[in-house]
Amino acid sequence: MKILSVFLFVFSIYIFGHVSGTGIRIVNELKSHKNLWMRCYSKNDVIGPKIIPVGYDYVNSFRANIWGTTRFMCTLKQRPNYRHYQNFTAFKQYTAYDNGADWDWRAREDGIYLKKEGGLKKSVDMNKVYDWIN
Repeated sequence: MKILSVFLFVFSIYIFGHVSGTGIRIVNELKSHKNLWMRCYSKNDVIGPKIIPVGYDYVNSFRANIWGTTRFMCTLKQRPNYRHYQNFTAFKQYTAYDNGADWDWRAREDGIYLKKEGGLKKSVDMNKVYDWIN
């Protein structure tokens, strides 16, 4: 019985690490009053499509799973004609020990930028990750 109690205690601490929130944030920093079209999905969820006006953001908080397989894919498109777009991995959990992080995405005229805080891997300062596809 004592071994079971110790196991349950250790397991609950492990699970508690995965209860802490993780999330993605997508900010529209485009110029000339261009709205940003956004749609994201994971194995279990679909977000959008949504329109994000210039200067606004969309935040989605969620829980990383205990198996280490949480992923969100997103598509961003620039208005007015949606010619410029990008499909990308907006969140990726690296291992079961990774309780995730906050992935902060910025849509700018010259591309899509990322700042990552927390998680198993080292935090990343704001840097350009993707160019727009024409």
